[in-house]
Amino acid sequence: MGKWLKTFWATIFCLCLFNGISLIEANAATISNSSSVGLQGTIPSSPPTSAATISSPGNGTNFTNSPININGICQTGLLIKILDNNVFVGSALCVNGTYSLQISLFNGQNQIIAQDFDSLNQSGPNSTTIDVNYSSAQFSQTGNPVTLTSSFAEKGAEPGTNLEWPIVLSGGTSPYAISVDWGDGSTEELLSENATGMFYINHQYKFSGVYTVIVRVTDKNGVTSFLQLVGQATGLIKPVNNSNKSNANETVIWWPTLATIPLLFVSFWIGSRHRLQKIRHDVAEAEDENE
Repeated sequence: MGKWLKTFWATIFCLCLFNGISLIEANAATISNSSSVGLQGTIPSSPPTSAATISSPGNGTNFTNSPININGICQTGLLIKILDNNVFVGSALCVNGTYSLQISLFNGQNQIIAQDFDSLNQSGPNSTTIDVNYSSAQFSQTGNPVTLTSSFAEKGAEPGTNLEWPIVLSGGTSPYAISVDWGDGSTEELLSENATGMFYINHQYKFSGVYTVIVRVTDKNGVTSFLQLVGQATGLIKPVNNSNKSNANETVIWWPTLATIPLLFVSFWIGSRHRLQKIRHDVAEAEDENE
């Protein structure tokens, strides 16, 4: 009987040891996956060599409504910035060799150029300048147009983290009503400003991707302006609660041990019964021989 007990407890010890090691390895893998630090580098390269073009509007076009559409040809993957009278007025990503965006015009003459930028923020040559004219009865009544611009044509953050964007408001008559469409299907953000200057818009993207961000402003007199930007959600979504995942792994790993314990008891009982029967058989044979 003693031999069988030793075998039984040795087997239990080995199983517990095996599953304990498996649990430690699984927890280490979970910690590694959830808390790993990635190293990222950028390989230097030459700036773009070809200029983006402005296909429309045509040079010398006259407008009475704003915003207007700007379209052109570009190198796929580059960021396109539009400058109007040397002021940044909008951006878009070049997709399949073309870009398209809307910009607000200044009253009077507008000298528009397109610039392309790579991922290192290196600029290619400027496009040919396009001159257009904008005449609005609204401006003639108020005499004070409102404009939006930013020092960032493109900004990004990881999904689930805050993306903060500085916007510069000028001109017009306070107060100002501002709306922001982040391009991901979420409800438009509504803001109000009582004075010109810099203000900030904030958002958290749920999924990775590139999004068109539209900022609109309307002043007290109903004068409006429009700014299109490129927002990026980079990287993967981070797990919300790693502790739950770790506990789940721990429960699953210990199930094999719990399931084998009843089998070990059955095996121990069968082995003990067999051993007892053999002893009885040997005793009976010994008695027969003595008789």
